[in-house]
Amino acid sequence: MKKPVDLKSVTEPLVRNFGQKYSEVLGISLEGRDDGEIFKWFLASILFGAPIRESSAIKTYKCFKKYGVLTPQKIIQTGWQGLVDILDEGSYTRYDFKTADKLLEVMSNLVTLYGGSLNSLHQLSLDSTDLEKRLKNLGKGIGDVTVSIFLRELKNLWEKANPRPTPLVVLAAKNLGIIKKDILEKALEVLKEFWTKNKVAKKTFVNFETALLRLGKDFCRKKKCQKCAFQPSCLATSSSA
Repeated sequence: MKKPVDLKSVTEPLVRNFGQKYSEVLGISLEGRDDGEIFKWFLASILFGAPIRESSAIKTYKCFKKYGVLTPQKIIQTGWQGLVDILDEGSYTRYDFKTADKLLEVMSNLVTLYGGSLNSLHQLSLDSTDLEKRLKNLGKGIGDVTVSIFLRELKNLWEKANPRPTPLVVLAAKNLGIIKKDILEKALEVLKEFWTKNKVAKKTFVNFETALLRLGKDFCRKKKCQKCAFQPSCLATSSSA
């Protein structure tokens, strides 16, 4: 039986190794709350939201950037076939037709309802629940996962951005013993409380949540326990030993 884990000693290497924000990876700057930058992150979040390799989503976003298709109006102007071509170039072939349809529907609604501005959508939202509802109502392809990905990196930037952690974040947190099985409905509250007590210098809660996501996605979900640097701290491996 393993000795109790010092979670504070685990938190710093976890966040420093796995906590880089996805927007930073893509060169998107959200800090200024610029509409154009927020839209770029929204587009990237839609791409990340599909069950596809992270590398393929990143490559596809870079293809949109390469062709300057980074506004709702430009996406609409590019048209269905043009979008399919960009998606295919980015190795998004499995979801190319479906994603092209989704992008055109979402951008059309975003322009019609909010003048193409996600900041306007946020300002018109009554609270976090209404914000998530408005995002989902932009198109049938915008679900919980995409909304969580998008809003996670807007915490502390949009006052109404307060999404629940995704299942992969919860999985990693459970394996590390941060979240107990009987308090899953309070996962966000528990994670925030844990971070308050175990903060890492110059890092934020978003970095912490992103680190848990990568741990859950790349190791916990795939059961790559032997290759995981945090395996000695994992309750899942200790319980199955």
